Amino acid sequence: MSATASAPRTYAVRTMGCQMNVHDSERLAGMLEDAGYVPADPASDPLVTGADVVVINTCSVRENAATRLFGNLGQLAAVKRGRPGMQIAVGGCLAQQMRDGIVDKAPWVDVVFGTHNLDVLPTLLERARHNAEAQVEIEESLKVFPSTLPTKRESAYAGWVSISVGCNNTCTFCIVPHLRGKERDRRPGDVLAEVEAVVAQGAIEVTLLGQNVNSYGVSFGDRGAFAKLLRACGQVEGLERVRFTSPHPAAFTDDVIEAMAQTPTVMPQLHMPLQSGSDRILRAMRRSYRSAKFLGILDRVRAAVPDAAISTDIIVGFPGETEEDFAQTLEVVEASRFASAFTFQYSPRPGTPAADLPDQVPPDVVADRYQRLVALQERIGTLENERQVGRTVEVLVADGEGRKDGATARISGRAADNRLVHVALPPGTTELPRPGDMVTATVTHGAPHHLVADSPTLGGTYALRRTRAGDAWERARRGDHDHGGGAAPAPGGAVTLGMPSLRTR
Repeated sequence: MSATASAPRTYAVRTMGCQMNVHDSERLAGMLEDAGYVPADPASDPLVTGADVVVINTCSVRENAATRLFGNLGQLAAVKRGRPGMQIAVGGCLAQQMRDGIVDKAPWVDVVFGTHNLDVLPTLLERARHNAEAQVEIEESLKVFPSTLPTKRESAYAGWVSISVGCNNTCTFCIVPHLRGKERDRRPGDVLAEVEAVVAQGAIEVTLLGQNVNSYGVSFGDRGAFAKLLRACGQVEGLERVRFTSPHPAAFTDDVIEAMAQTPTVMPQLHMPLQSGSDRILRAMRRSYRSAKFLGILDRVRAAVPDAAISTDIIVGFPGETEEDFAQTLEVVEASRFASAFTFQYSPRPGTPAADLPDQVPPDVVADRYQRLVALQERIGTLENERQVGRTVEVLVADGEGRKDGATARISGRAADNRLVHVALPPGTTELPRPGDMVTATVTHGAPHHLVADSPTLGGTYALRRTRAGDAWERARRGDHDHGGGAAPAPGGAVTLGMPSLRTR
């Protein structure tokens, strides 16, 4: 029976993992709504209450991914027993990897689908209901480009736009190429059409998304395509901020640096994964660059974009890593002056070459090195953020960035360089900024992971710029879908507006 044949069935999507999964979840939500489902109460926990269909979009990068999945499925089993007709679907990278194994371990799961066939979810849900048995469908290669699918984005001011899917690299620690496939690039015109459609509905920030964005264009024979795409995005009227993630140091070229420096709407921010500062370990990882090249890229970026905030990914305890190797990582981190770093303890992933390497580092050694790395980056992050004190920043107000905003009477959002900023409001202010609006204030304090701008309470800088993104957010909150709050035509499917950081829907 269709979701629209009687009372609409409700859905909730739970996302684990990277930005790719977050954006895929927006598509899953878009397809479900296109099929007649309606979102469950967003205030409820989809693993405990409410939804007729719960979709878990999984990640397989970390060692505990399967443990987390089956823990969540265990919770849902009890909920499902008390809700006749409830369905559970599992998708994403772990589903692509485990296939029938998910139903074998959790027979109450109704649907399993992979990374290459997101589009089949509504059909599999209906088939599972009709046949009263689990449906497992995994494709080995991409059948429908995900960006052609309906997309339900969650707010009006910022959204992901995919420029490619898959990855051609062969990093020995990474399972992604096996699960996502070889890189496939969208044509620049299709990307720009989606950017323009999103902006037309009120968004003022877009993040271009790919596993390796600066190899974009290789599949259609234009190695300079990514720099050209950045410049083209800079010409989109109404788009104020362009970001991208993630580049690979081996393919990062000076034309991209020039495009960053010469395109005002490309933000002074760069996420550049280091992984290790040891050339020996980088070679074992098949990372195709060495520490000197990495540091050279950072020097050239900072020369061209002096205010750039650079973040990174680092893995500690890769097989064979010695204390000397780790010391070299600390040296590169010290020299790099990262604004922030995502640090990981290496965990072997089945199906990757590194999982079978000898000299796996003992867990206690990995944990010790991890703590030392975190302590170093905390010190560097604090110093880099303290250097921002006295700087006036324009902050794009976000929805839900500041966990303590209610207690501190501050609002939160991201500066141009993507630093999280908590901004005080002037005493007695009656015009409150909305998500999507811009506020200007002066930084008064730097902490390891955020900035504080209390200048408005000290009689200093404060300005509020109400934006069309704030207007669109307000319309969406009212449910006014006729004036930009809902779906709009885009190449191959509907595009609505979104908040990239959202994890649960």
